[in-house]
Amino acid sequence: MTTMFKDLMNGLDEVDAFLAGQTVGYKVSVPTEVDVKSIRKRLNMTQARFSDAFGFSLDAVKHWEGGRRTPEASARAFLTVIAKNPAAVMNALHAPMAKHKGLRTSVRKPTARPRAKTYPTSKTKTSATADR
Repeated sequence: MTTMFKDLMNGLDEVDAFLAGQTVGYKVSVPTEVDVKSIRKRLNMTQARFSDAFGFSLDAVKHWEGGRRTPEASARAFLTVIAKNPAAVMNALHAPMAKHKGLRTSVRKPTARPRAKTYPTSKTKTSATADR
């Protein structure tokens, strides 16, 4: 049997065991390394835009891409989801949405400017007051 088939069968056995109540949950396998720069480049985003769109700090993105830091496990899991389905992540995080280079991104509604106060102008003199 092929390795892929064995993996699928093992996965189905795990599902059966879970549904039968023999196991309590699944262990999530989070990648040990995530290429943040390639994900960002594939989305055609700047570092600032990427950090804003997905809620990362700009410094974190810069450090991850520069190899000075490695994303924590939760960030790696989130980055994996972003890599596989960025539109779904952006749809979940941002509302309302608008098209942007094939992805759905947030659009900020313009804030209403307060109306300028109007002050009464001085009344022109009527003919009755002008004669006095």
